[in-house]
Amino acid sequence: MKTIVTAEINGERREALVDTRDTLLAMLRDRLGLTGTKEGCSNGNCGTCTVLVNGEPVCACLMFAAEADGARITTIEGIADGNTLHPVQAALVRHGGSQCGFCTPGIVLSAVALMERNPDPNEHDIRHAIAGNLCRCTGYDKIVAAIAEAAKASAGERR
Repeated sequence: MKTIVTAEINGERREALVDTRDTLLAMLRDRLGLTGTKEGCSNGNCGTCTVLVNGEPVCACLMFAAEADGARITTIEGIADGNTLHPVQAALVRHGGSQCGFCTPGIVLSAVALMERNPDPNEHDIRHAIAGNLCRCTGYDKIVAAIAEAAKASAGERR
């Protein structure tokens, strides 16, 4: 059975015709061409497919596309401001916090959600926020340092 899903994706109203069994991940990648969201484990264990749904991090492989009807969705394509990287992205580059880069979109979105709800996170908060995002390359220290730097910079801008 097919249904039309209408959602605000990266600030733009989008529609997609999906099968009722399609995941949000399939809709984003296969129907809308937003391939920055990666498919890792397909069972919610790796966090690679993390996107924001109404501001909350969600594994797109675990959510049916039809459940996203009317939602506000942010993917990695919606994080940068034109050619200017989001502070989390820029800090990851400076700290070498992304090596192969496969997990990076999910980590960035988890970090952005954390900074929205907690503008001054400590190391424990950061590690907790990205606990669902597996990275096999970095060992996390560079990622945590990058997120802490980005949060500190963002907090300074708000003052």
